[in-house]
Amino acid sequence: MYAIIQTGGKQYKVQKDDEFRVEKLDAQVGDKVVFDEVVAIGGDSLIVGKPFVEGFSVSAEVVEQGKADKVIIYKYLAKKNHRKKQGHRQPYTLVKITEIGETGKKTEKSASKVEKSTKEVKANISMKKDELLSIAKEMGIEVSSKATKADILAAIEAK
Repeated sequence: MYAIIQTGGKQYKVQKDDEFRVEKLDAQVGDKVVFDEVVAIGGDSLIVGKPFVEGFSVSAEVVEQGKADKVIIYKYLAKKNHRKKQGHRQPYTLVKITEIGETGKKTEKSASKVEKSTKEVKANISMKKDELLSIAKEMGIEVSSKATKADILAAIEAK
């Protein structure tokens, strides 16, 4: 079984007992880390998320915190006596995958997010005119498209 996870703006294909470097995480050596952003789960069948697979997570253990090899950046402009040398060492975290599996907590969290998204949106003056018109239409209020934002907002608040 393998999983494709997203962390640090990158995606990684991982299996159990894999060790790999990710962007620096705020964790100490020996700490357990859980990657909730699982893009896909593979094995007997492929499960692809939209954008993430609900109810799955990948557990890992921090093996090492370190810095990568130095990369030298050298800028030079011909005939201008301009030379600039700069080095950079990117920090990283080495993690080892301990478990790929389902989690019951993830489904509970996603259910609470769905409840929040279905709640009524409060209209305010900082919203765009099109957004205010769509809110008024959903509430059954007929407002002219030529009305100002203040007029639309007043009609919504009146109802």
